[in-house]
Amino acid sequence: MSPDPAAIPVAPVQWAGARRIIRSLYPPIDLFEDIADPADWPLLMAAEMKTNPRLMESIGAIDLVPVQRRVSGPGASYLMAPFTHVSTDRPSRFSDGSYGVLYAAETFETAVFETIHHHGRFLAATAETPGWTSQFREIVLDIDSDLHDVRGESPALAPLRDRDDYAAPQAFGRALRALGSDGIVYPSVRHEGGECAGLFWPDIASGPRQGRHLDYHWDGERVDLVREPANGTVWRVEP
Repeated sequence: MSPDPAAIPVAPVQWAGARRIIRSLYPPIDLFEDIADPADWPLLMAAEMKTNPRLMESIGAIDLVPVQRRVSGPGASYLMAPFTHVSTDRPSRFSDGSYGVLYAAETFETAVFETIHHHGRFLAATAETPGWTSQFREIVLDIDSDLHDVRGESPALAPLRDRDDYAAPQAFGRALRALGSDGIVYPSVRHEGGECAGLFWPDIASGPRQGRHLDYHWDGERVDLVREPANGTVWRVEP
């Protein structure tokens, strides 16, 4: 059972240089990167689709983001894409997949631990052979907003931190979002002492820029190494 959203306090979260790690195969989306006013996007899309009928596949379900909450300009794809490319086949901790959530960690190390957990589960499920796997990129962004704070030690918050069962946090996230919440700040369950944020709208973050490229190594059971190919640095991931 999820806690009562009305009982959750709101706290200021100011993270300059928060981290998000995504697969490198997703290219920037031209419409989002343009400096055009988001209110003009429907007209631009209509014009572009005359020569690019597959445009909607790259943009996604743009109507899921209200005009006043859309962002544009350099790096905007990193903020918009989590909200326009959603699917109930890809649920997350605070969403059943019917709406988007942008997840970010306060630090690079926490972001790595969050990502390798989910990547490792995928590789185990598909019985991948050991070796270096899919490339990732680090996204650096800033968060300065009031978010619902579930970092406390109250037993009522425990269901939100279950390592595998997302039923309670998904119900909680859905209720908070319906109440107009901008997002949630919560303790990482993959990296002890780490903190994460789940943002309900793209305009809650700002200044997105690309950081490092990363490779993950799969040993057949878990991700045991992380490599920065630009300089050859390799980190060992302790279990």
